[in-house]
Amino acid sequence: MSKNDGQSPKRITRRQAMQRALGAVTAGAVGQQTPTPPADDAISAADIAISDKVAGRSYSEPERSLMARRLGATRGQLKALRAVELDNRVEPAALFHPLLPGAALPKGKSQFRLSSAPALRYCGAPESLAFASAVELSRLIKARKVTSTALTLMYLERLRTFGPRLNCVVTLTAELALEQAARADKEIAAGNYRGPLHGIPCGIKDLFATKGIRTTYGAKPYENQVFDYDATVVRRLQEAGAVLVAKLSMGELAMGDRWYGGLTRNPWKPSTGSSGSSAGPGSATAAGLVGFSIGTETLGSIVSPSVVNGVTGLRPTFGRVSRYGAMALVWTMDKIGPMCRRVEDCAMVFNAIYGPDGLDRTVVDAPFSWNPTKPLTDLRVGIDAAAFEATEKSEPRKGIYGEVRATLERQGVKFIPVKLPPTDPGYGALAMIIDVESSASFQKLTSSGKLDQLAQQGQGNWPNTFRVGSTIPASDYLQAMRVRMKLQQEMAEAMKEVDLYVTVPFSGPSLRYTNFTGHPTVVTRCGMVDGLPQMVEFIGQLYRDDAILRVAHAFERATAHHKIWPDTETLPPLGASATS
Repeated sequence: MSKNDGQSPKRITRRQAMQRALGAVTAGAVGQQTPTPPADDAISAADIAISDKVAGRSYSEPERSLMARRLGATRGQLKALRAVELDNRVEPAALFHPLLPGAALPKGKSQFRLSSAPALRYCGAPESLAFASAVELSRLIKARKVTSTALTLMYLERLRTFGPRLNCVVTLTAELALEQAARADKEIAAGNYRGPLHGIPCGIKDLFATKGIRTTYGAKPYENQVFDYDATVVRRLQEAGAVLVAKLSMGELAMGDRWYGGLTRNPWKPSTGSSGSSAGPGSATAAGLVGFSIGTETLGSIVSPSVVNGVTGLRPTFGRVSRYGAMALVWTMDKIGPMCRRVEDCAMVFNAIYGPDGLDRTVVDAPFSWNPTKPLTDLRVGIDAAAFEATEKSEPRKGIYGEVRATLERQGVKFIPVKLPPTDPGYGALAMIIDVESSASFQKLTSSGKLDQLAQQGQGNWPNTFRVGSTIPASDYLQAMRVRMKLQQEMAEAMKEVDLYVTVPFSGPSLRYTNFTGHPTVVTRCGMVDGLPQMVEFIGQLYRDDAILRVAHAFERATAHHKIWPDTETLPPLGASATS
């Protein structure tokens, strides 16, 4: 019997139920009762008025007084949440998915088939292969014309010689690399060929966990951080037989090209930085210090250093590559992809690292098919006409991008004009998503008092961003996510007639929009101006990473831009030394 003496239980309103639930949380859902703050620490209506001014609200005095009575308990809840120890691998319960309701994942079987070509003519000197593509190295290794050990020794020597000049190496993994190379040679000699990455030396951005080897995030507070596990990408590269020769520099906590060791240099113009935050992968790949590298992007961190360093960079569709074991910055935006010297290199590396691992819940099981001999006639290719028109203001660039269009048309492309959603202050405000999520990712660092150890302390740098991000109300963050959905819908409408579109990097809103919507992109070389690389960009429908790579590959095969690389012998002695 209830206390109502046999009568029907008293019904409670939804508001009363929520209040009771909130009371339960306050009273002990986190393990113990939240202490009542002392009277001299009480929150007043005047305190809320200050908060209202920051947030642009206009509550009345009675409303603020009512809020003040509740906010003491809320503050206790916040303190309790912040006290919970969370591993970097723990994601929020809410996930971002780029595919709109009603849209379907691509169907079909995954398949991978490298282009056919004879092995590169090899003179017997490993240093002659420093700038060879990963595919060319793969053919030589498979044909047993060069050993993985010979290539590994060559790249390790180049990393020791030129890495300090470019300041692009955090940790040489020489002992591990030579062990992996010897194993690869032994397996290949015995006929146990794992696939096209077997025996190829590579470098990774220093935010991936590597068991027993430090992972510094490019930031002084993490200089001696060592994990006891490997990131999924590291593990998959190992399973494919790749050889890890170095952990490469990154802008601290994935911002820019400056890390605790200084500025990472651009091998084309070493007086300048290599852009970021995948600064080391861009610099090392362009300088022929690795066979290929792995970078990450939240808002330009693969595209930008690829453009500056003239390497081919693939930023896959959001949710294609597991981020398990990678530094979490912005859970709903972080992406992992290859940075290489050729387009097919990117396809080859992507084929080894994509797909679900059961550890990153954002990763979907979508097929990837690579057949470089397939004609482009089955693809609908759009063009961002506004971006190409903007290049006409510069005579050299006008000629370069005019030739881009002509080259693709000779490959059978018939362009369809694409008009992107107009710029909107609301879309510009989506940057607060980065502020909020990054603030949460590094809340422990912020509360530790070690933000002052970061090299960059300006208004737009992480210390200030983390502090500002922590003030943004959750309701406004969710509103930003709703605006993000509106952008997803408008991008879907803009791209409904095409499989991909061609644009000019950094021209118009493509970079910002597609990082928020999750669309894939690849950038590759299309010319030179004043001794610096010029790039073209291919942006695809969601999960059509294959389409952008096919068109970029066809463009590359019709040109010779990828054959020009910086002269590393002229690099001045700049930057910090690599450690072994």
